[in-house]
Parts: sequence; structure tokens; C-alpha cells
Amino acid sequence: MTVLLDRPATPGGGVAAGPPRVARDPFIDVLRVAGIALVVFQHWTIPVLAFDGTTLTTGNALETPGVWVVTWLSQVMPLVFFAGGAANAISFRRARHDGPRWLATRLRRLAWPLLPLAAVWIPLPHALAALGVPAQPLETGTRLTGQLLWFLAVYLIAVTATPLMARLHDRYGGRVPVALAAGAVLTDVARFSTGVDALGYLNIVCVWLAVHQLGLLYAEGRITRPGVMAAGGFGAAALLVWAGPYPGSMIGLPGAEMSNMAPPTLAMLAVAFGQVGLALLLRERILRLPLGGLLRWAGPRVMTVYLWHMPALFAVTGVAVVALGLDTPAPGSAGWFAGWPLWFGALCLVMWPLLKVFARFEEPPALPYRPGGWPGVLVAAALVGAGLLTLTVAGFAPGAAPVPAVAAVIGGLLLTTRRPLARSTARPRT
Repeated sequence: MTVLLDRPATPGGGVAAGPPRVARDPFIDVLRVAGIALVVFQHWTIPVLAFDGTTLTTGNALETPGVWVVTWLSQVMPLVFFAGGAANAISFRRARHDGPRWLATRLRRLAWPLLPLAAVWIPLPHALAALGVPAQPLETGTRLTGQLLWFLAVYLIAVTATPLMARLHDRYGGRVPVALAAGAVLTDVARFSTGVDALGYLNIVCVWLAVHQLGLLYAEGRITRPGVMAAGGFGAAALLVWAGPYPGSMIGLPGAEMSNMAPPTLAMLAVAFGQVGLALLLRERILRLPLGGLLRWAGPRVMTVYLWHMPALFAVTGVAVVALGLDTPAPGSAGWFAGWPLWFGALCLVMWPLLKVFARFEEPPALPYRPGGWPGVLVAAALVGAGLLTLTVAGFAPGAAPVPAVAAVIGGLLLTTRRPLARSTARPRT
């Protein structure tokens, strides 16, 4: 979806730095599409897989010593949240006269593409188990498919908070992300000083809302020193990793004592500031690239790619690794480089029909919206969020969780829809 950004006038009559007034700003689209594309590329490239007849082991190519520094650029979820913040800022500004309707529209766009995924993955594990697929690889696939929904669950928090964060932004501007960053500092101090890791989950709000809030600043042209932001962010991250206790990798690695992503840490926030600053430094060069056709094709399919790229990976893994016994060569070896094009090509071949079938669900049906205020739409957001969180934790593994989780999502969607007027059967008075 292309975003239109308004360029505010400065008090002196000039124009603030940032995107042009009432002009297309494909930079946000580039960040969104490129971010999801890099997530997919990374998920398809880094698995190190082996099957011994009963157990599928899943390693990570980025466990190679020294390679973790790549994750400071390849972990691009900060840029996706930043782009979302800019898009939400502009769309909410135009629709703030009807905030509940705005949130209901966003809920539909987030939740509707999930329904075909659930329709396939709730019965599929039972069918595969009946066909004799080994239990452990099957459970791994069903759980990881659900775990990817963490992004939608957290992004839903940011979307639901946008009306409040927009008001805070109007009043306090850049002090809002600074306050959220301070909250991330306090959260990590409390977490590491008490040893209670669960406290770190407060940073889901502090870290990701801080990055989302940077998008609001960008939308008004108020990020004027991206070079300082980039140097400061990456420099702070390097200092935090050097001093500890933060690991160097910005993605979770198998066997690691802690992760900078689950829950997000202050080091992750520092890298996020660095990435946003670097992206803004490169903005003009990015906009000179001939990407219009690619963005028009990828924009309406990006959610489908995100939701279905892991099922594509499991399909290829099931055939190549589980059925044929073709274990992943050592990362970086000649065999690894020689086999990678075949591996990636097979994944693309599986992904293509999934796109053809499921991309149509990116656009929710044009059902009438339920009139009303904030209470109803906030309940709808809570139901969708509860369903996403349950699927994130439990996945689509056979059991009691997936069905009520999807029912909660459907219930939230129904709360955004106007009920049809019942036809009266009473006779008119004479």
C-alpha cells in the first residue's frame, strides 16, 4: 500500500525536512516490502537441518563465530515497525474524526489473511500424522508456523495504541520515544538485577512502540540528523554488547542463554535507532532505484508471503530432509554454496502457487462497519490479540489451543461488522 505523507510547514514559512507535501513516498513501501523480503530470505537461508529417522534437528548458520554482526542489518523488524508507524500516522491523521472506524479497518487488514492459514493448518497436522509423517518434525512445523505470528500480535498493540500515541506525539513530540527508551532502560535494569526474566516482556511495549513512534516523527519531517541517529544507535549497541549481558546476535540462536528479541532488549532498541538512521541516510539513493513495478506487484502480496513462507519451508524440508535424507551441508562449505540455488529455487516453486491461491485474502471483504465508539472496537482488538498471542505460544499443534484462538480472531472480526437489519414480521398498525 503506497503511503502519502504530508510535509508540514515550518513556523518561518519554509518546509520541514522530510517527504514532499501530498506526494507519494515510496520509501515507506520500500522499507515494508524489503523488510519482509529479507525476513523470508533469512528464514529460508539460515536453517541447518538434519533428520536421523525420528528427530529433526534445526541449527542456524548464523551460529558461526563472528557472523552474528550480520544480524545488525539482517534483523529488519525495526524498519518494519518504523514504516508501520509512518503509515499509521498519516492514515490516522486523515481519519481521526472517526478513530474507531480507522482501528476497525486496520483490524480487518491484519486479521483477515490469517483465516485461510488457520483453515489449512488446523486440520493439516491430523492429516499428515494419519499419513505417517513422524511426530517430532510435524510438531516442529506446526509450532513454528504459529510462532511467526508474534509480529502480528505485537504490531496489533502498536496499531491499537496509535490514537493515544498520536495525541502524545502532538503534545510532546520527540520526548515520547525518549520516554519509551527510558522505560526500556528501567525494564532491563529491573530484569537483570532481580533475575526475573519475565520482567523483560515489558519491553515489548517500550521497545517496539519507541520504534513505531519514530515513524510518527518521520511523517512530519522531524528526523533531521539521521547520521547522528545511526552512529549513536550502532555505537550504543556495540557498547552494550561489549559491556554485557547482551549477546551480539539480534536474532535468537539455538542454545543461547538469552536473546535480544524474545523479549526485546535495550540492545535491540539501540540497533533499531541505528537502522532507522542508516535507512534515512540512504533514502534519496533508494528513491532513485527503479522499484515502482516491483512495489506495485509485491505490495498486495507481502502479508501472504510472510504468513506462508514458513509452510513452504516445511514442505521442502519434509521432502528433501525428512523423506530423502538430504541433510544441510556445513554452512559456508562448497556443498552449502553449490546446493543453495537448488534449495532456494525449490522454495520459490512451492511459494508461487501459495501466492496465487492465498494473495486474494489480503483484501478483506467490503462488509459494512459497525457504528459506535471505542469500547466495541477495543474489545474486538483484544479478541484478535488474544487469538494471535495464543497461536504464537501454542502454534497449530494438535490440541485444545488453535480452535478457540481462531474463534477469538473471528469474533473480533465480527465485532467490526454491522449486523443485518432483521426483517420485521409484525403487521403494521392501521
